[in-house]
Amino acid sequence: MNRINIKLILIIPVVLFLGIYFLYQVRWYLLGPEIVIDSPRPGEITNDSYLSVKGRAFNISSLSMNGRQIFTDERGVFSEGLLLARGYNIIEITANDKFGRISKEKREVILE
Repeated sequence: MNRINIKLILIIPVVLFLGIYFLYQVRWYLLGPEIVIDSPRPGEITNDSYLSVKGRAFNISSLSMNGRQIFTDERGVFSEGLLLARGYNIIEITANDKFGRISKEKREVILE
């Protein structure tokens, strides 16, 4: 084998490894903050003025519900209580990541 082929055989795996490692390290930046609200369902109608808002948040540095900071456990799970006003209520969950990106999820709930 000539020297160029040997260098290519050695360089290509190193470049591939570095590329994969780079993508692994920037995955949180590429994905951004994510919010999944498990409860309440969109447009839910309830008779109980106390509502438990449950869900999961990923790739976040802070999380808030209707402007009030809330917290997650180590797996990103949150559960917060909320008193509803009679009629139409909007619940807004906002997540920020360490790069300044923002993600918002809204749920509308009606208290009869």
